[in-house]
Amino acid sequence: MDNQAEVREFLTSRRAKITPEQAGLPSGSRRRVPGLRRGEVAALADVSVEYYAKLERGNLTGVSPAVLEAVARALQLDDAERAHLLNLAHAADGSDALTRPRRRTAQWKPHRSLQWVLDAVTAGPAFVRNGRMDLLAANALARAFYTDVYASAGNQANLARFQFLDPASRRFYPDWEQAADVAVSILRTEAGRNPHDKGLHDLVGELSTRSDAFRTRWGAHNVRHHGTGTKRFHHHAVGDLTLAYEGLEMAAAPRLTLTVYTAEPGSASEEGLRLLASWAATQNTASPAEQGAD
Repeated sequence: MDNQAEVREFLTSRRAKITPEQAGLPSGSRRRVPGLRRGEVAALADVSVEYYAKLERGNLTGVSPAVLEAVARALQLDDAERAHLLNLAHAADGSDALTRPRRRTAQWKPHRSLQWVLDAVTAGPAFVRNGRMDLLAANALARAFYTDVYASAGNQANLARFQFLDPASRRFYPDWEQAADVAVSILRTEAGRNPHDKGLHDLVGELSTRSDAFRTRWGAHNVRHHGTGTKRFHHHAVGDLTLAYEGLEMAAAPRLTLTVYTAEPGSASEEGLRLLASWAATQNTASPAEQGAD
């Protein structure tokens, strides 16, 4: 992805989100831009207007950590946005060269001990995904939970494709708009962290071409950390589920996330997961990749 364009659009979008009142500045009556002016951000960051203008044109090469932190404070970036800015700066400096893929590598496959760990989780869906939102490994309950994702070969076991290209996602996610925001913010975060991922480039291009909802959200440049929270789902076999989730970064594969969904003890959703497990036992819930495995 074009690093300078990414930097320019990210900084511009963050500046537009802050009102003068939020920054402790007088609003005035003749403002022609949304949010803060460049000069106001420069003053808040204690840099010259010319220097900040260079940054906002997309040039982060050689920018010191202290200046990046000052800009982050001036723009009131949250932790995820601050990390994204640092990732963009690293890419501008070429300091991600050691992790940049030099050639197409073989498809990642879970070690059998990882599958044992996933299979040992029997009370809730447990799965491993990458930053492109590909489902790479799952326990039986996760395969049953995401049966709609696996049901269509066009989804390619990818949660973002399912979200934006499969009509079944509108039923599966009762809070579809919120789920769509989260999906795009995960992909945006990954784009900053891993800017040379061809698979991600191809996915973003496909979704931008085929989904207006995706293209609009992608242009917003929102990022987020997605580690814990609660979501609502509607599974076609067991009905409504409200599940808590925990996302854990894998030490052996730092760019992969192991996620486990659980229900509040004694809740209707806990009973729903038990029903899902019973339903899964009567179904062929192996993913297409697993069906073709030895």
